[in-house]
Amino acid sequence: MKIAVTGSSGFIGARLVEKLTKDGHQVVPVDTASETPVDIMDRMALANACAGCDAIYHLAAAHRDDIFPRSLYYEINGGGTKNVIDAARANGIEKIIFTSTFAVYGLDSGTPDEITPPAPFNDYGRSKLEAEQHLKLWAKNTEGASLTIVRPVVVFGEGNKGNVNTLIDQIDRGRFMMIGNGTNKKSMAYVGNVVDFLAHTLNEKPGTHLYNYADKPDFDMTELVDIICTRLNKPKTPFHLPFALGLSAGFVFDGIARITRRNLPISSVRVRKFCADTTCTADKCRDAGFTPQYTLKDGIERMIDADFRPQSKPAKAA
Repeated sequence: MKIAVTGSSGFIGARLVEKLTKDGHQVVPVDTASETPVDIMDRMALANACAGCDAIYHLAAAHRDDIFPRSLYYEINGGGTKNVIDAARANGIEKIIFTSTFAVYGLDSGTPDEITPPAPFNDYGRSKLEAEQHLKLWAKNTEGASLTIVRPVVVFGEGNKGNVNTLIDQIDRGRFMMIGNGTNKKSMAYVGNVVDFLAHTLNEKPGTHLYNYADKPDFDMTELVDIICTRLNKPKTPFHLPFALGLSAGFVFDGIARITRRNLPISSVRVRKFCADTTCTADKCRDAGFTPQYTLKDGIERMIDADFRPQSKPAKAA
């Protein structure tokens, strides 16, 4: 198949391009950082890039916590998705696979499954839910359309600079302090498994298909920190900072970030995320015949070995 991938230079997108190419597909990268740059906000350029394609993977998004103004989330995630739909219509493409987010469920939402009503708590989650709604309307009004929406939990892996990387880095530097009691659980997803599942969904039949994605079983924060400390050969921290104090510190860092326009490792959003229970059911993706290649512990250790302890990897033969 000939497949367009928006966000093809991103953390997940680059690995998906590699996977699809390895599987024998012809991949069209759609990204401002590609060799031939294409911005999803440029409707004509996007439509031209998707010419002759059989499917579109839509991964491009505004997703960082520190994006200002907040309207950019809606312009890129909602408006950009409308442009993807227009490109599909212009080229007769009937298959779209979209990476949404677990953030559509909100914080402390229990353990949602795919029929749990969304209740996003931030602009990122709200804008991705808006994108889902645009795509569902397209699928409803397009005969033969196949729409797959995947809502991954926090995705981590080698080369990622997100919250899991920040956590490992803080522990590695001896700067980590547990906020809260550490019993809150986190559903997480290793990038290698996410990419394999996205490739797996390429064979979905016409209709609208919705999946949560998480690797199981879930760790609580104490278990996660212990795994990281063990792999880094670092002592485990016995001190816990009360949540209220941690959140207050996050608000202070929010103010500093606004003034300096820098992305700081601490923010009120990150503190709330860190201390929240963010778990979901992910049985449906297993019921679809998918078996992940790596465990969560495998993924964390692979990330640490690649990004924090590269010297621990065996040397290549001459």
